[in-house]
Amino acid sequence: MIHLKDVHKSFGSQHVLDGLSFDVAEGESLVIMGPSGAGKSVILKHIIGLLNPDSGVIEVEGLSVPDLDARSMRGLRRNMGYLFQHAALINWLSVFENIALPLRETTSMSEAEIKEKVGEVLALVHLETANEKFPSELSGGMQKRVGLARALVTDPGIILYDEPEAGLDPEMSHSISRMMLELHQELNTTSVTVTHSWRCARMVADRVALFEKGKLVIAAPPAEILSSPIPRVQEFFNIEK
Repeated sequence: MIHLKDVHKSFGSQHVLDGLSFDVAEGESLVIMGPSGAGKSVILKHIIGLLNPDSGVIEVEGLSVPDLDARSMRGLRRNMGYLFQHAALINWLSVFENIALPLRETTSMSEAEIKEKVGEVLALVHLETANEKFPSELSGGMQKRVGLARALVTDPGIILYDEPEAGLDPEMSHSISRMMLELHQELNTTSVTVTHSWRCARMVADRVALFEKGKLVIAAPPAEILSSPIPRVQEFFNIEK
């Protein structure tokens, strides 16, 4: 489903990805963790084609992402949802209009069909009555759920989460993680999540990948991560527990 091999990316003299390789199987939930500033979000931006690598292979659904033309890229992105770190809602649009935007931009659905679909995804994130509210009227957790609804509205097979619990209190963070797990189980999506939270990772991950200095240190189920003999793995996750 997602395949990265020997991917390199630098910004000036800073080497962010240094021969990074990993795969994500269809229906798998992979969580990426690592030190702050290591470039974890850069990985997501390469998968969705917002950044191109300096070298290496990035394939999604068998397609080489860096080689896609604009039309093919739009087609691929219709099957990919992206939950931004800070929800990235458009402040002057209502909740309904924020969620409807991807449908208006990428489909030929009628207004009645759009209304029905937006209602469906709002129900999935338990915000059925928030249609006419604006982002400024919502709590941080509600904004995250609206962002999640927008990521789901095109029925993507792949969802990318960039620090979904960032900026939330522990209770709301747990609620968002639980919702991610429920959606993964209900919709059978393939997901890649960047997070600093071991609690979130342990709840939603089939595998956890530790990323540092541009490379993958380990990728394994959460239980195996904590029993790893690799010193750096133990050092990092002892901090995160």
